[in-house]
Amino acid sequence: MYQKHLGFIFNIIAIALFVPGIILPMISINMEMTANMAQSALSSTLVNKELSILATVQDLFYDDRLLVAFLILFFSVIVPVLKTSLLCSTYFVKNPQTEQTIISWLNSIGKWSMADVFVVAIFLAILSTNHAETANQQSFALFGFKLDLIISSQTLSAAGAGFYYFTGYCLLSLLGTHLAQQAFNKNKLKMQSTT
Repeated sequence: MYQKHLGFIFNIIAIALFVPGIILPMISINMEMTANMAQSALSSTLVNKELSILATVQDLFYDDRLLVAFLILFFSVIVPVLKTSLLCSTYFVKNPQTEQTIISWLNSIGKWSMADVFVVAIFLAILSTNHAETANQQSFALFGFKLDLIISSQTLSAAGAGFYYFTGYCLLSLLGTHLAQQAFNKNKLKMQSTT
């Protein structure tokens, strides 16, 4: 029976981590371009953004990329909230048939609920671009002088607080779900053996 209690506690903590996980920035991206010529340098910031899940959905919505915005909203916000809420509700359900129906339904959407983990994987892939640099050197002659022009860009990315909250949510939600399902299966076997 402790598994049911522990699963419920993990899911409550997961919900508490989920809220800042979707609101706070998951990643910050900074891209700078520098042009060097004749001992002079000109630098410009091309991109300086902090992205959270909800801000990303909002940006995509305003850019008329509705399908992508909806998919991120659905798999990263709606499905996790629905899954965690239903799983927490099984803690208070006293009817084994209702509990079985909810657990069975949660098992059927289990594959879809892994999409939140996929979102974290995408952000990790973006983080792998950290310190990506490109440089291009061109030489040209101007009024008889040979000039070298070096244009370089540097992309820096860093995980924000939202990334850690959302990752914590994913891990605790998976663990809480596993424990709740184990508790349900043990209880089911116990009830079958007594009849």
